Amino acid sequence: MRITDPGLLAAFPNLAVKHLPGQRLADRTSFGIGGATDLLVVRDRLLLPDLFGLLRENGIGYRLLGGGTNLLVGDGELPWVALSLARNEPTVRVDGRWVWLDTAEDLGRAITTCARADFGGMEGLIGVPGTVGGALRMNAGAYGTEIGPLVRELDVYRAAADKIESVPAGQVSFEYRHSSVAPGDILLGACLELPARPYREIIDRIHVCNFKRRSSQPLTQKSAGCIFKNPPGLSAGRLIDEAGLKGFRVGSAMVSERHANFFVNLGRATCADMLRLIEEVRGRVAKAHGVDLCEEVILWVN
Repeated sequence: MRITDPGLLAAFPNLAVKHLPGQRLADRTSFGIGGATDLLVVRDRLLLPDLFGLLRENGIGYRLLGGGTNLLVGDGELPWVALSLARNEPTVRVDGRWVWLDTAEDLGRAITTCARADFGGMEGLIGVPGTVGGALRMNAGAYGTEIGPLVRELDVYRAAADKIESVPAGQVSFEYRHSSVAPGDILLGACLELPARPYREIIDRIHVCNFKRRSSQPLTQKSAGCIFKNPPGLSAGRLIDEAGLKGFRVGSAMVSERHANFFVNLGRATCADMLRLIEEVRGRVAKAHGVDLCEEVILWVN
């Protein structure tokens, strides 16, 4: 979607809300897939209620783009504008045993910054791509670590109330690759309680996790991480592998030969290619194993 009225955003200073017209989201997603739309980069989060009110009044839909990982975006001209939160400095602030994170910060950078302050607990997430906000919304987890149980408070733009609120962790539930944060709400900041650990111990654990990722995942290819959630007690990747689907292709979209739950863009894959691949794999796994796989990847296809 294009914002064609040059005066529409005149009430917002350019440094507070920057308008970037006609952006290819393929350039902003780890899949390398996605059509074109206008991008609004928001630096002053206090302006969010006013900005969203203006967009609603003018019939302009919007979606929040974080790190562009774990995301499959539709082809062609997109029917909504994309919003991106600029990082607020400092992105990591330590206050006693509490650590405050800006949700626009890269997750890996946040983990290493906490490590330098001798706070651990997130080492297993070191290779998970994307932002802190994306990790919180999806309750990212790896190697026995999930981010949700570490949360003590969230700063959230609540769409229903059209205001920014601080929400205690007790009002938010975190489950496997899911949080109860409403789809229209936007996470702005998080307070975590992290265990104190020596820096060297944290770094050693990070190195172990990084080695495991490099040994098993197609990190040099364009992907969105795991496509499907693991069914209870099962591995989605193993089910796909046992169905003989490693290397299976639709156009330039392929099931990774390294990790069957990673689908990769070989260079010119479209969203349509990837959706066909997802459905084909789902159908073949259901036929082979009687298991219906559910997507972990977020679909922005309409």
